[in-house]
Amino acid sequence: MAGGGGGSTSNPSRTLLDTPTWALATVCFIFIFLGIFIEHLIHLLCHWLKKHRKTALFEAVEKLKSVLMQLGFLSLLLAVIQRPISKICIPNKIANSMLPCNRAVLDSTKTIKGFEHFSNSSSPFLFSRHQRELASIENSKDYCGSRGMTSFMSQSGINQLNNFIFVLAIMQIVYSVVTMALGRAKMKRWKTWEKETQTIEHMAANDPNRFRFTRETTFGRRHVSKFTNTSTQLWIKCFFRQFFHSVAKVDYLTLRHGFITAHLSSNNAFNFQKYIERSLEDDFKVVVGISPFMWLVVVIFLLVDVHGWNVYLWVSFLPLITVLVIGTKLETIVAQMALQLETQDTVIIGSPLVQPNDNLFWFNQPQFVLTLLHYTLFINAFELAFFIWVTWQFGIRSCYHEHVEIIVIRVVLALMVQVLCSYITLPLYALVTQMGSHFKRALLEEHIMQAIKQWHTEVKRKKKKQNNKLQQSDATVAEFSASAHELQEIYEEPLEVTIVHQNQSEIIVDVVNRS
Repeated sequence: MAGGGGGSTSNPSRTLLDTPTWALATVCFIFIFLGIFIEHLIHLLCHWLKKHRKTALFEAVEKLKSVLMQLGFLSLLLAVIQRPISKICIPNKIANSMLPCNRAVLDSTKTIKGFEHFSNSSSPFLFSRHQRELASIENSKDYCGSRGMTSFMSQSGINQLNNFIFVLAIMQIVYSVVTMALGRAKMKRWKTWEKETQTIEHMAANDPNRFRFTRETTFGRRHVSKFTNTSTQLWIKCFFRQFFHSVAKVDYLTLRHGFITAHLSSNNAFNFQKYIERSLEDDFKVVVGISPFMWLVVVIFLLVDVHGWNVYLWVSFLPLITVLVIGTKLETIVAQMALQLETQDTVIIGSPLVQPNDNLFWFNQPQFVLTLLHYTLFINAFELAFFIWVTWQFGIRSCYHEHVEIIVIRVVLALMVQVLCSYITLPLYALVTQMGSHFKRALLEEHIMQAIKQWHTEVKRKKKKQNNKLQQSDATVAEFSASAHELQEIYEEPLEVTIVHQNQSEIIVDVVNRS
């Protein structure tokens, strides 16, 4: 105790009453500065996107801000209700059911083992957090333990759940951004292909007066063969094709030609690559968000995480299977368009002309592919977020990591899905989903879209103003008719009311005594 009051300064449950004002002000300043700095960065990003007319990405950032705001409300709500929840007591038998860890292993595992290496750290914030969690555990145990029961959920457990929700949301955003960035990097070579469509060599190679057999075209040779006679053979061939040159140059040029012919007549100068780029930006604002149903999926996953079930091991295979099935389906759609060409025309004139059609997609909905990709990315983000959270919160040797081989499989599968989705599935999706019966809103340039929206708003305003004037005119006519009826009752003589002239500004009425 030599050291003059050293025992009081090492009190683990020290409150703000015992905390130096300089420490309180320093921590408060750091948090306020970081909050304002991040907000300023987001503001600069939004300003840059608006300046460069990246409306879709601007809306994606706005959705990102709403997700962060939602996280803030969840964190605030959990902080407010954690003490009342910790005082809800349940029987010990129920409390010991459906545990995520083996009871014997759980008793020997410290709840906050992941923070042990901070106990001797010079960081006062992390050390005090460690001690506060210990104090909250003891408080909840004392309250329910004195009654021979167990707390429904301790304050420490609620803090850990709060951390998990935060990690999951951040991982979903990061995972979506990385996937889109890597996918667009893979699609950079499409810009070169697009430029080639304006060259004389390309126009000569696709002479509209040139006759060829369908099988003799490059597109036909790639997709039409003896291995595509049955649907089973076609799916097997397309399954393996997605791993080797999934989007070929001939596929891009043929689908581009079919899209322009179907929606833009013969506008060969249309930049198909930029259209796909704008379309992906529209899709990104959908993928970056977390829907209520996704939060429900999180609740279900947390519910079934029971020791011995190994649910997360089987769940980790879902993203991989879904990505492979989507890639195979998209390859099959391109092959089916080539087979339709052979069925309809044995001899073709000029370039092969494919027919965009919603019937080629699941449920006749090209957008359903985006929904599947969204949930696939989310489940995979959940896998990585759960691994990071458990390792950070409880340590690498916790009961969650009881079987090392399962952890290795889950991490490898998550990284594999990241690579497949970025370099195979996303480029295929970006190209093939343009082959629906309808084009997307990204077909129009941003300034044209703004002009159309302004014109539509102005038309609605004028129509509403015109309807209001007509309603006022009708009300005036009705008022004159009522006045004539009153005069007829007073003089007990039949009167004839005639509208001599009516427009939006005046109404002339002629009243005649028929007697």
